[in-house]
Amino acid sequence: MFKGYFYLLFVLLLVKGNNILAQDSALVFRTLDSARKLPADTSRVNWLVSKGKLLGRYFDKRGTENLFFQEAITLAQRIKYTRGLFDAYNETGNSKRNKSEYLLAADYHQKAIKYAEDARNDLWLCIALNNTGVDYRRMDDQLEKAFDYHFRALQLAEKINDIRNICIAINSIGNIKLSTEKYAEAINHFEKALELEKQSKNQLGVAINLGNIGYGYQGLGKLDLAIDYYKKSLAVNQQLNNSIGLAICYNSLGSAYKEKKDYARAHEYLNKALEVNDNVDDKVHVAESYLNIGKLWSLQGNHEEANKYFQESIGLSLIWRFKYLLMEAYKAMADDYKARGDFKRSLEAMDRSLVYKDSLLEEQSSLAWAQTQAIYEVDRKDNQIKLLEHDKQMSELRTKRNVVYTLSMAGFVLMVAIGGFFYIRHRNLETNKQTLQLELRSLRAQMNPHFIFNSLSSIHRFIWSNNQEEASDYLTKFSRLMRMILDNTQYTFISLNKELESLRLYVDLEKLRCNDVFDYQIIVAEDINEEEVMIPPMIVQPYVENAIWHGLVHKSGKGLLEIAVSLKGKTLTCTVTDNGIGRKKAVEIKEKKGQTHRSMGMKVTEGRIDLIRKINNTKEADVNITDLEDEAGKAIGTQVKLILPVEFIF
Repeated sequence: MFKGYFYLLFVLLLVKGNNILAQDSALVFRTLDSARKLPADTSRVNWLVSKGKLLGRYFDKRGTENLFFQEAITLAQRIKYTRGLFDAYNETGNSKRNKSEYLLAADYHQKAIKYAEDARNDLWLCIALNNTGVDYRRMDDQLEKAFDYHFRALQLAEKINDIRNICIAINSIGNIKLSTEKYAEAINHFEKALELEKQSKNQLGVAINLGNIGYGYQGLGKLDLAIDYYKKSLAVNQQLNNSIGLAICYNSLGSAYKEKKDYARAHEYLNKALEVNDNVDDKVHVAESYLNIGKLWSLQGNHEEANKYFQESIGLSLIWRFKYLLMEAYKAMADDYKARGDFKRSLEAMDRSLVYKDSLLEEQSSLAWAQTQAIYEVDRKDNQIKLLEHDKQMSELRTKRNVVYTLSMAGFVLMVAIGGFFYIRHRNLETNKQTLQLELRSLRAQMNPHFIFNSLSSIHRFIWSNNQEEASDYLTKFSRLMRMILDNTQYTFISLNKELESLRLYVDLEKLRCNDVFDYQIIVAEDINEEEVMIPPMIVQPYVENAIWHGLVHKSGKGLLEIAVSLKGKTLTCTVTDNGIGRKKAVEIKEKKGQTHRSMGMKVTEGRIDLIRKINNTKEADVNITDLEDEAGKAIGTQVKLILPVEFIF
């Protein structure tokens, strides 16, 4: 009879749920249709992100993609709206994390990091770094990555004095320490976060950190201190009327009293947790409370009561499909039967526990595979959007070109000879310019593989000839330099500060590799704004490399490399001076070693400068090399003066 009643109730709830779901679906699609009537601008992107957050639970329950965030990303990419892309990717990452899709969440949050960096917005970057740290922290086996992201967020948040993100970062680092059983360090972080939360009057943050300090003391075996902090957290949660916080505190107190073997109080608090959990929508907490009370009764030897609570937990878990709790409940039941001496039932319960364990492992494997596939699909879709946008721009350019062509033809009818002459001349000039630009890109592409090959060879030799600590330092700097090269060489021009930053990294690496046989200094004229001046990437490096490896390395005594940068009008002069052995001596050394080939980096860079000269139609782009000598005519180094036309951001 009762079985039929519950079946009927389940069917009624299902029908009602489907009706509600159908109504929700109609509302969502009506809202989405109304969004598409708005102008395709930044306001529409912001509106889509806002609605996506508001309707997030609808998509989470259905297990489908948030259509509002997807449409916001597509539009923001089309109109190149960085803030919209940051918000949409960040919120999509949060949505994925809420569904335990941590790999996908981390991928979306890393995209948010990229756009925050592009916008040079430290607050956005703090938020995205902390979110990525939380994603990796939830993966359990990625705690080191999680720590790195939270530590970066903490440094940045302290720089801009953003208390909210400082608290999040410190609290998260504390939780990582808690997970790795470094309880004293965890407590130290939680106490710092607690003080900040008190200053900012964030009572929820205060409650969370008080509870976390309690976990730390319980881990250290200081149960009385742990209980004291749990009760303080409980008092704040009672003021906030926070049901989930109350349930967590009651469960924590029950756990602490169980360790103290004060079973009466343990029962009291676990039953309170059960009562509070009845008011929480997520029934997983109710099932967990039943399981904890069952374990407590089993520990006391009251097997009948234990079995009753285990069955309650299993019943709820079967209805709501809590496989992890089913695995734990059957395992606890197996232990209880074993304590009774009923080994047959113990084995049966353990077999059921293992079935759910295998099912969970299979689900986790499938979920990881599905998320990996989803990441691939997201990246593929992003690239498709960019390609479509590129095709659209090309189509618009072709349309404009056709209009110009039509007008030119009309002018050709009026002025045949003059109009034809100028049209053909203009077309030829454009074609030549495009050809030169393509050749310049080709030379840049040769430059980077050459440099990377030399650097990798350096790393190989360094690792085999030095200790691990120095090798690690070298590899760290090299990875930073590679990241900068990959970023910078996407562009025809980059800011001077980026070029000098990569140059400093390169010289630091070569100095480390050469055992500090030389010092260097980079001098930039005071009237130069390094962020506004734009130059071709990797243009100076080959001359610096030549100065080091053909001049300074062979010098007896300490070498000195000086890089001086000055600006006159739209012409930048970069002077590379070394006090090495000079070109003549360097050639003699190369001949003795049987090395007669010319530096590929120098050859490619000279080709680049020649093309820059042609593209800008200027004779100013040039390279002058001077052999430095003392009064007696003895070589005292080499000076390379690189003269380049520059662009400005403004």
